[in-house]
Amino acid sequence: MEHEKIINIGIVAHVDAGKTTLTEQLLYRSGSLRKKGSVDEGTAKTDWLSIERTRGISVKSSSVRIEKENCAINIIDTPGHVDFNGEVERCLSILDCAVLLISAVEGIQAQTELLYEALCQTKIPTILLLNKIDRAGSNVAQLMQAIQSQLTPSILPFQTVQQEGEKNCTIQTKNSKDPAFFEECMLALSEVDPTLLETYLSGVPVSGEMIEEKFKSAFHQATIFPVLCSSASLGIGVDELLAFLIKYAEGTVCTKSDPLSAIVYKIEHDKTMGKIAHVRMFGGTIKNRDSLYLPSAEKSEKVTQIRRVFGEKFTDIGEVHAGDIAALCGLSSVQIGDVIGESGKRSGYPLAVPLLKVQVLPDDKKDQTALLSALRELCEEDPLLALEYHSDEQEIQIKITGQIQLEIITALLLERYQIGAHFSDPSVIYKETPLKMGIGFDAYTMPKPCWAVVRLQIEPGLPESGLAYSSVVPNNAIFFRYQNHIKTSVQDTLKQGLYGWEVTDLKVTLIGGEHHTVHTHPMDFFVATPTAVMDGLQNAGTTLLEPIITVRISAQKEFLSKIIGDLVQMRGEVDSPVIQGDTFKLEANLPVATSLDYPVKLAILTSGRALISTRFAGYQACPLHLGSTAKRRGVHPLDRAKWILTKRNAMQE
Repeated sequence: MEHEKIINIGIVAHVDAGKTTLTEQLLYRSGSLRKKGSVDEGTAKTDWLSIERTRGISVKSSSVRIEKENCAINIIDTPGHVDFNGEVERCLSILDCAVLLISAVEGIQAQTELLYEALCQTKIPTILLLNKIDRAGSNVAQLMQAIQSQLTPSILPFQTVQQEGEKNCTIQTKNSKDPAFFEECMLALSEVDPTLLETYLSGVPVSGEMIEEKFKSAFHQATIFPVLCSSASLGIGVDELLAFLIKYAEGTVCTKSDPLSAIVYKIEHDKTMGKIAHVRMFGGTIKNRDSLYLPSAEKSEKVTQIRRVFGEKFTDIGEVHAGDIAALCGLSSVQIGDVIGESGKRSGYPLAVPLLKVQVLPDDKKDQTALLSALRELCEEDPLLALEYHSDEQEIQIKITGQIQLEIITALLLERYQIGAHFSDPSVIYKETPLKMGIGFDAYTMPKPCWAVVRLQIEPGLPESGLAYSSVVPNNAIFFRYQNHIKTSVQDTLKQGLYGWEVTDLKVTLIGGEHHTVHTHPMDFFVATPTAVMDGLQNAGTTLLEPIITVRISAQKEFLSKIIGDLVQMRGEVDSPVIQGDTFKLEANLPVATSLDYPVKLAILTSGRALISTRFAGYQACPLHLGSTAKRRGVHPLDRAKWILTKRNAMQE
């Protein structure tokens, strides 16, 4: 069935705000389901993994589809727990519109603010949906004030609530012809479009149609945020949300003639079909048996089946067009983030930053090989796990964002692969950065045949700048093909600095060197470059960088001095608290290393009455004695004789 418009919407929120319940209601109210599923009963269509049904939380993004009024709406239900922000992050690049749920009882929570920032940065049109208006403690008026002060003043409430906090609550959509609502629209839209106010003040009549067009434009540009209300559990406000999406959300009008453009945003594994790649189509058409070029693998592979996914079920659709999403089978080398055809039109936003590393161990040593294989598969589904396998020590390590993630990985390994596993205590991931400028040099000219001379300048870069690499060496001194080897080797070598951590925020410039037209082997610069890099780091010196989180704490005033004392003891930088009546709020920056268990300590101190939210704030310099070094993996390039011998043997194998 062809549709005039396809809309891809994401439902995002802090954990337990009601995302999955809302998705079930949208499916039911649109006629896509005969019976609503339930999170509590484990029958929700988008929570179909057994681990999700058992725990009652979403850990993977899941898609379903509504077809109504000649419009197809693909709904992406995302996890709400911060440990699974990677799933949310990967979905942002494919959305036409987002629904940000905010509990009218709990109000703005830590994840709410983070998601709002991400939606703003990616300029995704966003509806703010105030949920749970039937619950005791619901306060829509207070919440809208909080939204304006904490998130954005650019909101436009479309509804009012009657009998708030009761099961018989109702919502009333404001009448566009009501003079009071007209004035409200004028004021809100004039803030984001001053020409509207100028037109009005000049005496030119402003029609309701003009107001609606101005709203649509501002909404699509993500400069104004419409506010709707609901009780997802009772189905109140769901029809109105659906109507709003169909009327105002800007989807894609299918045009098959556009050049092919798609992005892979999710990967799953199927026992029968193998790897399955979920794609968002920005242009063109993909048909069954098409051969697609995969940039990460630098080769083409053939599509064997195209699926439309509905939770855990699917149908074979044969082809997929611009604006739609689908699951492609047969692409065994595909990776998350692969762009198929021309580049996509959306950029992502980093929501998830793994700050901890753990070692993974099988419960039974004979499962070591199977465990490694299983984790490699899970890392294809979640690249942020960043699997490292050190064959010399038979050691498997992954990066994580939190403890809940480990519980889910444990359950997945047991359920999907029948492998029991456990983990070491988490260790904090530090980084390194140069202290000053230093020159690194190596001349690998013996024993022949070999010839690779490398001179590098290493200097500090700006915070959060990563690696900036450049070369001032001409082709006649070092062939550009060899210079590509040097660049690759620099990037690889910087994964382990003087203290064993990744080196970042630096500039590396190739300022000299040479090759030999007779003696240089194509791999020689992979031998010389790491030694030059480590020589340069040694001459520059490096300092540790430690991860920092921002914490926001709200608690009773009686605990203020004790909490500030604890924060200072953890090397925290504490802002002045804001005291309101018997409570206070404060913000502080804390090292991750000193604050891993602080939420538990705070709960014990305040008998669970304090509220705490955390978010990643970046890396900052840390004295070596307050940080930690990492075990070096492999031969150290500065152990030059052993390094050369090891590399030459590897080159000859």
